[in-house]
Amino acid sequence: SYQAPLPGTGSNILSALQDLFWLLKSKVEKQLQIISVLQWVLTFLIMGIACTLILMYILCTDCWAIAALYLAWLVFDWNTPKKGGRRSQWVRNWAIWRYFRDYFPIRLVKTHNLLTTRNYIFGYHPHGIMGLGAFCNFSTEATGVSQKFPGIRPYLATLAGNFRMPILRDYLMSGGICPVNRDSIDYILSKNGSGNAIIIVVGGAAESLNCTPGKNSVTLRNRKGFVKLALRHGADLVPVYSFGENEVYQQVIFEEGSWGRWVQKKFQKHIGFAPCIFHGRGLFSSNTWGLLPYSKPITTVVGEPITIPKIDNPSQKDVDFYHSIYVDALIKLFDKYKSKFGLPETEVLEVN
Repeated sequence: SYQAPLPGTGSNILSALQDLFWLLKSKVEKQLQIISVLQWVLTFLIMGIACTLILMYILCTDCWAIAALYLAWLVFDWNTPKKGGRRSQWVRNWAIWRYFRDYFPIRLVKTHNLLTTRNYIFGYHPHGIMGLGAFCNFSTEATGVSQKFPGIRPYLATLAGNFRMPILRDYLMSGGICPVNRDSIDYILSKNGSGNAIIIVVGGAAESLNCTPGKNSVTLRNRKGFVKLALRHGADLVPVYSFGENEVYQQVIFEEGSWGRWVQKKFQKHIGFAPCIFHGRGLFSSNTWGLLPYSKPITTVVGEPITIPKIDNPSQKDVDFYHSIYVDALIKLFDKYKSKFGLPETEVLEVN
């Protein structure tokens, strides 16, 4: 005999299917986030060397003409990174960067408007292992930098050696990344109009050697070159602090005077970067070690611009004066926002 379906059976099945769909979607999104971060980590660590080796190999095959054409282009295009690069809004808006952002997640916090009639030098702190917050916020549109600061063109400055690597140089330039050398910065601040913002990770390799979870310290006390550049061009200084940048990797910290620190300092002096022994989580499990960073939130706060006068030949007294103003502004920025982003009120920013 016919039995009527139980009341609500259809809606229960529909609800179960919806739950399954959202569960599958969530898992797929998490995998896409992992893939997006992994590709950047591999880009950071090995893309330059890998592309160089592949190009050399192609030169020894029947396809040598392809490699030869690229090398000819490379010679012709060699100085482009020093002249503002070749950014691509298409690359900066790739969906992969939104997955990259959501993995941690990464946020960009605006505290003040920036005038498009001025140029700026952003001092980014701290370096962390890979400067993940700096890359996501200023070399992609994932956190909406162009919407938050309309009319401002961000240029993230990184090691000039990266722009000698085939393919990698083009990939970096597409995101608006430029060499952190005087020629490149002078060009952007003097021959590229106004509304430019160069982001310099002031602490550099030296700061990366001391980054570890739970530690908020910056290498800044004797870093004054960026202040001198700002004075020469009349570019306003903007302190930027990234809460959580040091939390995403564990690092082996070598003590001063140890053989490990000696090796790191030699690399830093002669090559420009310092090799770090670090680890994050594994590819398939957060309970294993690997190259993926831990998914801890990174919040980048852009502070109030400091008006800088244009002085063609600033004295050391001028540099010291504005450097001290910058250091005070960075500490105030840290103190104002530290409790909002998970730090106790008693936390102190260590300036080395």
